[in-house]
Parts: sequence; structure tokens; C-alpha cells
Amino acid sequence: MKKLILLFISLSLFVVSCSDDDSSSTTAGDDAFDRKEMLTHWADHIIVPAYTNFVASSTALDASTQTFIETPNEANLVQLREDYQKAYLDFQTISIFEIGPAETIGFRGFVNTYPTNAIAITKLIENYETPNLELPSSRAAQGFPALDYFLYGVADNDNSIIETYSTGNFANGYKTYLGLVSKRIKDLSTLILNDWNNEYRDNFVANTSSSSTGSVDMLANDFIIHFEKFIRSGKVGIPAGVFSGNVEPQTIESYYQPSFSKSLLEKSLNSSKNFFKGLSFDQSTTGLSFESYLDYLNSIKEGEDLSTLILNQYEDSASKIGLLNDNLLQEVENNNSKMLTAYDSMQANVILLKIDMLQALSISVDYVDTDGD
Repeated sequence: MKKLILLFISLSLFVVSCSDDDSSSTTAGDDAFDRKEMLTHWADHIIVPAYTNFVASSTALDASTQTFIETPNEANLVQLREDYQKAYLDFQTISIFEIGPAETIGFRGFVNTYPTNAIAITKLIENYETPNLELPSSRAAQGFPALDYFLYGVADNDNSIIETYSTGNFANGYKTYLGLVSKRIKDLSTLILNDWNNEYRDNFVANTSSSSTGSVDMLANDFIIHFEKFIRSGKVGIPAGVFSGNVEPQTIESYYQPSFSKSLLEKSLNSSKNFFKGLSFDQSTTGLSFESYLDYLNSIKEGEDLSTLILNQYEDSASKIGLLNDNLLQEVENNNSKMLTAYDSMQANVILLKIDMLQALSISVDYVDTDGD
């Protein structure tokens, strides 16, 4: 009898010790967290407002593009550049949401594949060919990176840029191509917003399944791959040579106007953090989110709330990025160690988001990477 009692005590201690792990200890399973309310908040207060704002800014961009095409002068170039930069910053707020209609059309690939293929663009123009921007092979010859080239890179100074569109030998070709690129950004974003405003929004909110095809699981993966691949790697890691072993300054976002590159990085990181927190697009309210989901599950890592660790790491990354030169091209070429430090900070959050958060939420990773975690 004593042996049985001792055995029971030993087993009880074993169970207690196993449940006292330092890693994220609680998983979603069959929890009662209101996924539908969270999806409703995401759709109505973050995603749709962000797309509505982007459609407005891309429409303004297209209007100023047409004005510049009709009258290529300094004042119109200045206005076009202002509208371009606003729209490009606004794009950072929706780039996360490559789901539903955006995923179907491959929106992000068409709008922000960089570096742009300036050689292919120039060849089409000088051969008097009209580009087919619907082809997947044309992704690197359109979108914001192509506009970066058209507005800053076609000549060495502003006067020469204006001459390219006014009196240059291929002025009509440049104007035609510029107009097509601007219009396509507006048209694609309008198409996506229309789908969200119609049946896709309701389908998204209703799909509360805790499975790989559920809206929460799909957007969790989209959110993390955006942070890992498009912020950490695309904006910092690849230019800094993390994967190639050599710096690649030509891969900087906004290559032809590199003083704008840090602004895009900061906007993207902040948008990612705000979505994790559930902050509404207009920043007036906070709703259910990944942060509140983790807190509901009491997800703990190393004695601290996992959500707090993630937010602290976002702040650390923002601090490291804040120390960078506004011109990331110069930073890569002259002080790349700061870029690598910023990368390492974001990599620490990849671990927290991709491994700890997804484990706590019982969500499987649905994409493959090659650079490890």
C-alpha cells in the first residue's frame, strides 16, 4: 500500500514539474476566445479602413500622374512625388493583408517587387512596345519601385527628368508607361476594396474555424510571413547581406530616392505592431487582437507574458531602426553593422511570433523558409 502511495505522489510531482515549463504554456485548443469578434474588429476597424485610405491615396496619385503627363513641369513633378510618397507609405499599412482578393491577384507582388527592372522598362520604351502589366513576369517592371525609377531615376537631375517627359526622344513612351503603372495600382487596390465591401468581408468574419483554412490561422501566417520576409528580410536583411554574405545596396527599397527608405521601413514596422495590438486604423480604439488572445490564454515565456515580450521586442526594433541613417543605401555602404543590429532585433521577434505565438494559438506554419529561425 505504501508503495502505491509513493508511486501516486511521484506521478503527481512529475505532472506538476512538466506543467511548470518556462516556455509558452497555454495553447488555444478548444478555448472560448471570441474569434468572430476579433475578425470583425480586424475587418471593420483595421483592414477595410486601411484599404479605403489606400484607394484614396492611389487615386490622388493617379490624378497627379495624369496632370504631370499632360504638363511635365517642376510644380507638377513636385506634387506627383508628394502623392507618390504618401501612397507608398499608405501601402505599408495594407501590405500585411495578402489574404482573400489580394492573395488571389498577387497584389503585393505586382505593387512592390523591388529592385525594379529598369533595363526591361527602358527597353520596352525604346522599342516602342506597350507593357503588359498583367503578366507575372512584369512584376519587377511596375508598382511603386517602377514609379521610384520614373520619378527619380530616369535622369540625373530634376530638369533632365522633366525633359525626359517633355522633349526627350522617347517622351511619349515614358509618359504612357508611367500612366499605366499609376493606373494599375489604383485599379488593383479598388478591386480589392470592392471585394471586401461586398461578400468577402462577411465570409472572412464568419470563417472562425480553428484550422489551416480558418481566417485567424490564415491571417496569422500572413502577418508573420510579412514581418519575417517583407520587413526583416526584404527591407533590411537582404540589402545588409545577411543571406548572401555581401552587402547588396542595389536591393534597397526606394533605391532611386534612398532618403525615403527608412520612412518606409518605420511605417511598415509600426503597422505590424499596431495590428498585433489590435489598434484601429484611425488609432481611436483597440479591439481583440493577437495580444489579447495571448493574454486570454495566459501565455507565458520565461516568467513573462508572451504578449509583453513581443511588444517589447517591437520597441527594441524600432529603437534600433531609429538609429539608422534616413538613407539606408548609405547605411549599407558605410555603416552596415547598424543594419545587422536592426536585423538581429527583428529576428528575435520572428522567434517569438512564429514559434511561441503560433504554438500558443495552436496554429501551424503554412509557409516554408530557407534561412532558419
